This record gives sequence, C-alpha cells and structure tokens, in this order.
Amino acid sequence: MDVKRDILWRVYLSFIGIVLVSVLVLGRAIYIQRFQGNHWRSMGDSLHQRFVALDAERGTIYSEDGQMLSTSIPTFDIFIDFNADGLREKKGKRFVENVDSFAFSLASFFRDKSQVQYKKELQAAYKKNDRYYPLKKKLSFEQYKVFRDFPLVRQGRNKSGVIVEVSTKRETPFGLLANRTIGLSREFKDANRKDRKLNVGLERSYDTVLSGKDGQKLVRYIAGGTAVPVEGSQTDPENGKDVYTTIDVKIQDIAETALMRMMLQCEGPYGTAIVMETSTGKIKAMANLGRRTDGTYWEDDNYALRVTEPGSTIKLATLLSVLEKGASQIDDIVDVGGAGRMQVGSKMVTDAERQPKSSQTVKECFAHSSNVGMSKLAYKAFAKRPEELKDYLHRFHLDTRSPVDLANVPKPTMAPLNQKGSAEGNMLWMSFGYGLQVSPLHTLTFYNAVANNGKMMKPYLVNSIKSNGMIIKQFEPQVIEENLCKPSVISHARSAMEMVVTEGTARRAFQGMPFAVAGKTGTAHVSDGPIKYAHGVYQASFVGYFPAEKPQYTCIVVIRTKPHAASHYGGTLAAPVFREIATKLYAMYVETKGPSHYAARKDSSAFFYAGYTEDIKNVYRTMNVNFRDSAGQQPWVNVYAANYQPVLRNTTIKEQVMPNVRGMGLKDAIFLLENMGLKVAVRGRGKVAMQSVAPGTKLAKGITVILELS
Repeated sequence: MDVKRDILWRVYLSFIGIVLVSVLVLGRAIYIQRFQGNHWRSMGDSLHQRFVALDAERGTIYSEDGQMLSTSIPTFDIFIDFNADGLREKKGKRFVENVDSFAFSLASFFRDKSQVQYKKELQAAYKKNDRYYPLKKKLSFEQYKVFRDFPLVRQGRNKSGVIVEVSTKRETPFGLLANRTIGLSREFKDANRKDRKLNVGLERSYDTVLSGKDGQKLVRYIAGGTAVPVEGSQTDPENGKDVYTTIDVKIQDIAETALMRMMLQCEGPYGTAIVMETSTGKIKAMANLGRRTDGTYWEDDNYALRVTEPGSTIKLATLLSVLEKGASQIDDIVDVGGAGRMQVGSKMVTDAERQPKSSQTVKECFAHSSNVGMSKLAYKAFAKRPEELKDYLHRFHLDTRSPVDLANVPKPTMAPLNQKGSAEGNMLWMSFGYGLQVSPLHTLTFYNAVANNGKMMKPYLVNSIKSNGMIIKQFEPQVIEENLCKPSVISHARSAMEMVVTEGTARRAFQGMPFAVAGKTGTAHVSDGPIKYAHGVYQASFVGYFPAEKPQYTCIVVIRTKPHAASHYGGTLAAPVFREIATKLYAMYVETKGPSHYAARKDSSAFFYAGYTEDIKNVYRTMNVNFRDSAGQQPWVNVYAANYQPVLRNTTIKEQVMPNVRGMGLKDAIFLLENMGLKVAVRGRGKVAMQSVAPGTKLAKGITVILELS
C-alpha cells in the first residue's frame, strides 16, 4: 500500500508539473501574441521585406543652342538564377531542351565565345546551382532588345531564371568636343567596397543639381524569390535638373580643330584654346588637348586652368600699371640698346628677339615685346616700392582664383615683393612674365576687360538650370571690376595691342587679315616641376580680340612645346591657331550679312506636325477644337490644316523602313526610332524639321539618325 501511494504521489506531482508548464507556455504564448505580436511580426517581415532604391535620372548637360553635350543612357547587366523553379522542375527539362539553342544565339550575336564554350559555362553554373551567374555586362538598349528574344529568355524570368539589372552610363555624344570641360561622371567602389563618384568638370561642379534625389520602395519576397511591391510604400525619385551651358558647339569645333592641327604639327605635350564673348564673359569654347603615349591627342586635363609662368602676355599688366601710375607716357622714349641685353637695376635682362632699333617708344617696346624695355619701365615706376606692382596685379585680379563656375580652380602664385634683397629682382622678372604663375583663363579674363573698355566680366560656363523645360535658375553676365584703369590708359593699351599685329611680333602671322585684330604674343622659357630651363621647353601664347575696333570675341591660345623644338615662339605656334579661329568666327558670326530683297510672308493659318494618334486627339478634345479624323486605326498621324481646320491623316510605319518623323516632338520621334533599333542624335530645339535618313530608306542595324529640330 505504501508503495502504491508513493507511486501515485509521484504521478500526481508529475501531472501537476506538466499542467503548470502547459499553463506557463500557454500564458507566454498569449502574452507574446497580445503584447509583443507587432514586434515579432515586423522581425519576420524583415527577413522577407526590404527597401529597394529607385535611382533618379541624372540631368543632361546642353550646349547654348540646346544640343546634348552629356546625357545618361540605360545599360543592362544580365544574370541567371540557376536555382529558379522554372529551370529545376521536371529534373531541369527546360534547361536541357534550351541550352543548345541559347548558347548558339549568344555565340552568334556577341561573337566573343564559341557555342561550345558558352554551353560548357552554362552547364557548369547549372550544376553549381549558381544563384547569380553573371552572363553579360553593360548591354546597350539595342543589344538588350535582341537578347530578350533569345530561346529560354523569352519564356520570362520565372521560367528562365534571367535577372536584368538596369543602370545608366554617361555619354558625350560629341566625343572629344569640350570633353574635359563638360567632364565625366563615373561611379566606382573604393577599397572598402563603398560606392563613390568620380566627377570632373561641369559634371562635378553641378553634381548636386544633376544628380537629383533617389526614391525607394518596399518589396516583399514571396515563393520563388519574386519581389512584390508593398502598396503605398513607394517614394518616387526626383530626377536631376538639366544644365544649359554657354558652350557653342560650332565655335568649340572650330577651336578644337584649329588647335588639333597645330598640336599634331608641333608634337607638343599639351595645348589649350579658349574663346570668350567680350561683352558678357560667356565662355563659348574651351579646348584642352593632351598628347597620349601613342602620339594622338585627347581632352585629358583642363589646361585652361593650369597656372604657369605666362611670359610676355603679362606685359599688358606692366603697361597698364606704369601708365595708370603716371610713371611713363605711351610715347616716352626708352633705351633698349642694340646688344639684346642690358643691366636693369641689379639684374641683367635679355630680350628673346632682336629689337628693330635701340631707342623705342613705350608703345613700341610693348609691340616688339622687349623684356629690357618693359623691365626698365617697371624699374622706373616701382624700384623704390616693389610691392606696389603687386597692388596693381591684385587690382587686375591676377592673384586670386578665377571666379569661373568650375570646382577646384587653382590659385595663382607670386614671388614675394616685400623681402629685402629679392624684392627688386622679383619685380623685374614679373614685369615680363616670370616669378608669377597664372592660368590661361586668368590672362584671357584680363585681356577681355581691356577689349571691353576696362569693364572686367566674370567668366562663366552655365547659362541656366532647367527642370522639365522650366527655368529654375538663370545666370546673367556679372561685372567684377567696373573700371580696370582710366579710359585713356585702356585706349593706349588697345592701340599698343593693335601695333603688335600690324608692326610687332605677330605681324607675319596676321599678314593679309581681312579684318583688324589686336593682341599680344608670349614666349615663356619653362621651369615647372621636373622640367628645368636646361630642358629647352617653351610655352607659346597668343591672346587677343577681334574685330579690333569693336571687339566681339576674345581668345587665348597656349601651347607647351616639346624639348628643344625648332619653332617655339608665340608668333609662330599660337598666333596661327588664333588666326584660324578668328577668321572662321568672323565669317560665321561677326561679318554682317545684307538683308534679303524679298522675304516671303508666312501664312499663319498653315501648319504641319505629327505624333501619337491618341495623344493628339486628347489634346484637341481637351481644348474643344474640332478636327477631321482620317487616321483610322493607325497609331501615328500627320496633322495639317485644310480650310482652317486640323486634319489627322494616318502615316504607315513599316519594319526596317525609315519612317517620316518630321513634325513630331522629340519624345515621340525618339520613342519611335529607338524602338526600331536606331540610334538617335539631336540638334536644336522644337519639332523635328529634318532627318538625316530619308523616309522610305531601308534600315541597317545600329544606324544613327540625326534629327534637326526647329
């Protein structure tokens, strides 16, 4: 009996314990469900949900006349999930049946591997159950369109396992043209695998404007790894704004071509040419050519901003300084000697070129670029107080960073003028272009001020910022120095620069010019970093404006020579480039054209345009405009006027035949042509006025169509 009671007691105790544990578990479950349910459900969702970034489209950079200089185009990265249900079901029947034809299509289209090689790689990845096999990177839209119709791929993502990731690539449609000024925008991963941007030029300076703001959406992953958007969770991206520059494509092409011709001839390491609109400070062209190892040239650096010793082009600053101070007059006589060298103060100064006579006026010293003459003028004016020359250089904005709207603009450097023992010598070297370093853009801005009657304009590259065609910000010409010098001093300086071309160091380069030019040559013996004077490297320059009597454009050309080059003077290297640029610009933009004797009156009741049928009908219906519908069921129509009423007439679109897109808006034309596998280049603004491929032409794969808008 005692044994039985003892056993029952233990059984009851165990039963009570089980009941208590059950009650505890049940209570805990109720507590978790009632009070912690939201927390654990969100934890569960986090394993199946995540936010996906929605990339904002980067804005486009345009020329002043609306041509695309830099834009984003989509590229497609292709991956395959070999563990997808569609590839694994029925023991991989779908993969086995399609792998041969898929490999054949890849080999035939891309021509980078054989069919056998493609098949082996695909089978190997299938055996490994590779979830993210990289098949192709950076496909263009045309390539992706063809790829979508390959065997297996056309069965859809769930059956083929094909994953497509879309990204954008920055393209410059004009290639070399102003490439370094426009810059580039490239994303990369640093050593810590973090996303970074490498931007230069306008792409960097206006990165925040062009980038826009990314959006995001919440997706939930369901069976098979399919991502389903969670309704109401999406934040739309804010696309980047468009930047409209001051660059004129035609002027840029003229400057680039003229500079390239001389660079190929002289084989120098680099050169730059800048064209500025005199009255506004707008930079119409900025060419930068650097020599590559294979002997070709490319826009590899912004040499227009690189600070170097300028040589004789700085003599304009010396001339203005001594005339403004009143230490000398323009017709004063200066003894420059006949030996080509002379002691000036504590320094022996040498002329680079033999002077035509031993005694010259101040104006002639400038025109014939006499180092002796200009240093004697500076010595007379500033020997007692050399730092006074620096005050004038500051007044001319030659010691501060250029205010141009680009990032990382280098600051000019200058030898000290306030130290005993070296101040006088430094002042003398500065008077003819040594002992200080300025950029070609600084020099151009300074000369442009003289061309503009003493008013210094801020150089700038961007006209406006737009969003969806609406102006967000407009940039206007800005004066940074109202009066550089007294009007009489400016007048004398302009007269001296005209003499440079008619009688001085640039006389031969500009012989027979059909219009007047003014400017200054410069030849600097280079000692810069690893390059020493003994290496025989020179920097040849010419800076000036035209027409001389009423300047419209100011231009500078700077060319760095190879060591011991036979031709290294500004008058023989840089001035011919300036002449070619000036001559072509004068013919295109400056020379006045006579008015036509007869101008036909435009009929305001006539019109013609084209577009997508339903869009055009919706516009007319919304505006309550009656129209005659002869379009039938065709998706594209032409619209013309008949008896003051719009008429919609269908236009037939055939495969592999060039359609007529004249009269269409740019959006419709690009949509239609790119869906036919064509590449599109655009010039101008407005509706399509001309197309480079005539309607009805048989189309070849990858052809580019140029659309002229007006």
